[in-house]
Amino acid sequence: MMELEGEKPKYGEPKKYDPTFKGPIYNRGCTDIVCCILFIICILGYVAVGILAWSQGDPRKVIYPTDSRGQFCGQAGTPLETKPLLFYFNIMKCASPMVLLEFQCPTTQMCVEKCPDKFMTLLKAYTNKEDFKYYKNFCKEGLEGLTVTQILSSGLCPAMLTPSKPFTRRCFPALGQKKGGEITVGNNSKFDDGEGNIRDAKDLVAGVKNATVVIEARQVAMKIFEDYTQSWYWILIGLVIAMLISLLFIVLLRFLAGIMVWVMIVMVILVIGYGIFHCSMEYVSLKSEAGSNVTLKDLGFQTDFSVYLHIRQTWLAFIIILAIVEVIIILLLIFLRNRILIAIALIKEASRAIGYVMSALFYPLFTFALLSIVIAYWAVTAVFLSTSNQPIYKVFNETACDHSRKICEPANFSTSSMKAECPDSKCLFAFYGGETVYHKYLIGLQFYNVFLFFWCANFVTALGQMTLAGAFASYYWALVKPDDMPAFPIFSSLGRSLRYHTGSLAFGSLILSIIQIIRVLLEYIDHKLQGTQNKCTKFLLCCLKCCFWCLEKFIKFINRNAYIMVAIYGKNFCTSAKDAFFLLMRNMIRVAVLDKVTDFLLFLGKLLIVGLVGIFAFFFFSGRVKAFENTAPNLHYYWVPILTVVVGSYLIAHGFFSVYAMCVDTLFLCFLEDLERNDGSAERPYLMSDRLLKVLNKKNKPEPAE
Repeated sequence: MMELEGEKPKYGEPKKYDPTFKGPIYNRGCTDIVCCILFIICILGYVAVGILAWSQGDPRKVIYPTDSRGQFCGQAGTPLETKPLLFYFNIMKCASPMVLLEFQCPTTQMCVEKCPDKFMTLLKAYTNKEDFKYYKNFCKEGLEGLTVTQILSSGLCPAMLTPSKPFTRRCFPALGQKKGGEITVGNNSKFDDGEGNIRDAKDLVAGVKNATVVIEARQVAMKIFEDYTQSWYWILIGLVIAMLISLLFIVLLRFLAGIMVWVMIVMVILVIGYGIFHCSMEYVSLKSEAGSNVTLKDLGFQTDFSVYLHIRQTWLAFIIILAIVEVIIILLLIFLRNRILIAIALIKEASRAIGYVMSALFYPLFTFALLSIVIAYWAVTAVFLSTSNQPIYKVFNETACDHSRKICEPANFSTSSMKAECPDSKCLFAFYGGETVYHKYLIGLQFYNVFLFFWCANFVTALGQMTLAGAFASYYWALVKPDDMPAFPIFSSLGRSLRYHTGSLAFGSLILSIIQIIRVLLEYIDHKLQGTQNKCTKFLLCCLKCCFWCLEKFIKFINRNAYIMVAIYGKNFCTSAKDAFFLLMRNMIRVAVLDKVTDFLLFLGKLLIVGLVGIFAFFFFSGRVKAFENTAPNLHYYWVPILTVVVGSYLIAHGFFSVYAMCVDTLFLCFLEDLERNDGSAERPYLMSDRLLKVLNKKNKPEPAE
């Protein structure tokens, strides 16, 4: 439907010719000052929260195991420095279901130098001087002159000792299994519990199982950590190779953009094709292997991920996924072949721009350094906040007691009314908490820490986008390159962004951070309601999470283009966002096809680098190549370094290609403005390159002869 005469266009007026416009405006003023002031105040508050957390927190609480008195086992500079292990007086009491709720065994726990390595009861050890001397290593002080009955009633010693082994700095019974499946402890199937009862070793299993419920995942974590210690230098070599390949790829794009794009496309298709072939060979080779036809559903979750590689269904899943990706890429290439030619021309132009602004390739290192500082500050503050609670002690008992799980004071518990009413009860360390004003609002401080982390991280990313946009825009609008460009485009653009547009950067990143924190809250609510929510609640939460995910993607798109307009014109965030959005909407077809095709080609570049490095890492760490068998480290899980190298390679490639992507997006907006401002006449010539003019079937008219 045609617009009525005099009616304002739906997406604003197209840009008009301005003979004074020469690219990024240098005579500009500060924008979004209120948001700038708010951001500075919040940063000062963030520093104050960090100082408060560092003064109250104690990271030792997450490093060292804690005994029943709340003391840290193995802490340097304390009397317990030589006692790094935690010993349970009666591990069988850990079989209580309450352990799974409170993460605390209702038995005395103390720090010891080493775990017991022999069977022994207090009754027998008391009659032998040497045995009792050994037994005292696992008892509290104050045993002199007391009988066995008095020692046990006071809870100063365990009734028995069982051979144990340290695991995650805790002593657990050294359980074994005979060929018939019989459970043993210290090679014996029965033991004396110290109270005159002969019990089966299997009675210890439930206690050990519950005692390790919180830390059983740490066994996997420890193995992963060991794998990192064995392979960290090879991982670094892999990441360096990824960086060199990325840098080489960018340099080649500078001179051979057209050829490199087609080579990249062919290489990606070949790499995926090889992946399908390799997976097919593995699938066929497992046909005769026993147990390979077990389904993934029957196998369940396994901490040793290499087990899945011996299942045919795993390789079949790989084949299907890779085949789908291969078909999608080929179909896109067939139907978008004409648009790919225009995208290649845009990439060539981006290559020329990066050639004039080579320092842009190293700017991601600056962004990475700033993001590392933000992440480190957030992580350290989070640890100190989470460990700034005070030790809380509760009453633990074996029989019914009205005071069970109530807060108690260990210093005077033996003479308290609680002890008198419940003789078998103990006042043990339960967890870290607190009742002060600081502890009441601790969750709020943690929330503030997370929110400021998002805000600062988004601000750093936005600063990088605006800096690169300003540098590449100065290239596009320069009539004579590089004479009409600043001497140092990156530094010039960075200075303008920080001096004039900190408020705009803070405004855009604040909007994005609010959406991200809402997504975090939705995930938190979903986690808290797990198992109690009905289908309606599940559906509502799922819809909300989906909507906010889409909203986050949309805001990122708007912010990115708004920062480009701010870098060029120096207007405030809202005006720039509106101008960018309307400009894109007036050229919707070009945006939907050309810009996204360019993004797709750059994504293929990342995929190629990750694929090459990933294949090399797989054959090296898995020992599939005989040349590397003696060189590759011996690992628990060889997928650990492979995944690390793959993820690291993607991040490195993304860092280099993000410069290209920002360059393409900036040139694309400038290119759209160029089409609106100019018409190719002698008075209003297009400023785009001859390559783009040729691909778009446009040309500049020569000046009329005098």
